[in-house]
Amino acid sequence: MFLLIDKPAGITSHDVVDQVRRITGERRVGHAGTLDPFATGLMIVGVGRESTKRLGEFLKQAKTYEATFRIGETTETLDPEGAVITGSVVKVTPTEIQAGISALTGAIMQIPPMYSALKRGGKKLYELARAGETVVLEPRPVTIFELAIIDQALCDQTQANLTPFNLRVRIHCSSGTYIRCLARDLGEKLGTLGYVTELCRTRIGNWDLKKTSKLSELTRENWVDRATANLLN
Repeated sequence: MFLLIDKPAGITSHDVVDQVRRITGERRVGHAGTLDPFATGLMIVGVGRESTKRLGEFLKQAKTYEATFRIGETTETLDPEGAVITGSVVKVTPTEIQAGISALTGAIMQIPPMYSALKRGGKKLYELARAGETVVLEPRPVTIFELAIIDQALCDQTQANLTPFNLRVRIHCSSGTYIRCLARDLGEKLGTLGYVTELCRTRIGNWDLKKTSKLSELTRENWVDRATANLLN
């Protein structure tokens, strides 16, 4: 059985799995793609041996997100969990923003973030980063099918404003894409810094956030009614 969960902010993906274990009474529970603690949105959770064995099939599917990019500032973690670092003040026009977005759309090479669960020498990168170690990371190929501005009015206001400012965007991308790095790279394209302040995953493959259940709504009595056995068909 599979559950589509709307993950709230402030908990880890592992916390979601633990809560589903308690609700269902099933020990074999897993998820198909981590969301950072600050992020919200769609998580696909497998309950039971047969479902957890098939979770890897979701990892290859494209995903869609809505995010707020903070342009002109950053953090070490590229998300709101780190201390804010302010960059140099620059003026950015809507035309320049669109040019930066176009440069980051399509097949691109992306350098993953140091604060991630990727491993180097058997240790996770975030463990090395917290220990003060510097690692040279190779860029990896990803595909950005769409990087679009959601709030055009907010974008238009930047013509009269200096950095920092917020930019609301929608991203449809291949698996393996780091949205935090898109914010960083867009900031660089605009001659400044960038990071993600809000992130919501709205879609994985053919499944979207509208079909999810909140953890607070699930009980031992109703979870089976909200689950599906045919998610991959």
